[in-house]
Amino acid sequence: MKTMCGRFTFTIQPEDVLTHFHIEQELEGGSPRYNIAPGQQVLSVVHDGENNRAGYLKWGLVPVWAKDPSIGYKMINARSETAHEKPSFKRLMERKRCIIVADSFFEWKEENGRKQPYRIYAPKQSFFSFAGLWDRWRDGDEDLVTCTILTREANPFMESLHHRMPIILPEEQEQWWIQSETRNAKQVHDALRQFSPPELEAYPVHSMVNSAKNDGPGCVEKVSVE
Repeated sequence: MKTMCGRFTFTIQPEDVLTHFHIEQELEGGSPRYNIAPGQQVLSVVHDGENNRAGYLKWGLVPVWAKDPSIGYKMINARSETAHEKPSFKRLMERKRCIIVADSFFEWKEENGRKQPYRIYAPKQSFFSFAGLWDRWRDGDEDLVTCTILTREANPFMESLHHRMPIILPEEQEQWWIQSETRNAKQVHDALRQFSPPELEAYPVHSMVNSAKNDGPGCVEKVSVE
C-alpha cells in the first residue's frame, strides 16, 4: 500500500467524541469500524460559526469544481507541505477545515518478501483527531460532502513503517483547527509544521485487513510475525 493514510479504525463510542468536542446532538451510525477504506463514510467534526457539529463525510475529496466525482478516490490524502499552494486545497485550508476521528490507522511494511500490515495507535489517548479538509460538490440532484486527510513526513517512530503519516492534532489545537473563521493558507501551513504527534505504538495484524471487504475485530487482533 503506497497511499498514506489509506485505512483506519473507529471502534470507540461516538458519544465519547461528542462529549470531547462539547457537541449536543444525536448521532446515528455508531457501529464499530475496524477497516475504514476510501469511499466510505467517516466521522468528522466541523464548526458552523457558532457550535461544533459532528457528522459523516465521504472519504475522498471531490472539489467543488470537479467534473467527475470519481476524482475522490485519488484525493484521500493531501500533502500538508504543499496544500497551501495547490488550487485543489488552498481555499479549503483557508475556510473548510475539519477533524476526522479515528482510534488507529494501518500501514504496511515489507517483511520477508511480503507486505505485513501494522496497526498504529496512541496508548495514552483514546482517539486521534486527524487534520482534514472538506468540500461540497453538487451536480443536479447529486450532493456530495467529502473530505481528505492531511499528511506529513513520518516522525522517527513511523519511519520504519512508511515515509508519510497523517497529521494528528494536539488536543489543545483541535478547536483552533476547526474554528470557522477564514485563515491565511500559508499561516495554516506554518502552524501544521509545529504540531507534534502523540506517542505511538504499533503491532502486526492479520492480512485480512488488506481487503476492504473485511471489517471485524479480526482486523485489529495482534498476530505473530515469523
